[in-house]
Amino acid sequence: MLDSRWFKAAGVAAAITLAAATASHAAPVPASAATESTAAAVTLRYDDSRAGGWEAAIAAGVASWNANVGNVKLVEAAPGTRAEIQIVATSGWPQATLGPVRPGGQARVELGSQAVAQGHDKTRIAAHELGHSLGLPDTKPGPCSQLMSGSSAGTSCTNAVPNATERSRVEAAYGRGLASLAPADGRLLVDAP
Repeated sequence: MLDSRWFKAAGVAAAITLAAATASHAAPVPASAATESTAAAVTLRYDDSRAGGWEAAIAAGVASWNANVGNVKLVEAAPGTRAEIQIVATSGWPQATLGPVRPGGQARVELGSQAVAQGHDKTRIAAHELGHSLGLPDTKPGPCSQLMSGSSAGTSCTNAVPNATERSRVEAAYGRGLASLAPADGRLLVDAP
């Protein structure tokens, strides 16, 4: 039986690869904007301790968001500490609470194996569901280039990178740090086709 630390290590390696590939295709951010968004970044913790089998996909999805937005950062919560985003593996369809979640708030991401059984990409699913927690609704139907088009892009779509519009919406939601955050919507979005 493989140790969960191996999955985490493999996930981190995949995340670094994804982040490097994503960064090489991303538009450069002006130095002053990068400095401002780093200084004002909102940190959200996630707990994936109940998401067995999804570790690499979660790590890659988190890396994609962290590489593409500057004013909100997702970090893994230390064991036993509170996390704003609870990630669990389920047997149903993926679903998540619609944010934007605030520090100290609560969102739930369910990574459903039913979508994987139908051929959908695990990393895209994880990144898409995290997008809901960051305040993005579905954009169905939509092309593969839209992360939030979810399952409507088809099973051949493996894009786990938010497009410019999606990045802009998350940047706007967390743009002025904690002071600008409205309470999360709280609706549960089920991503079944």
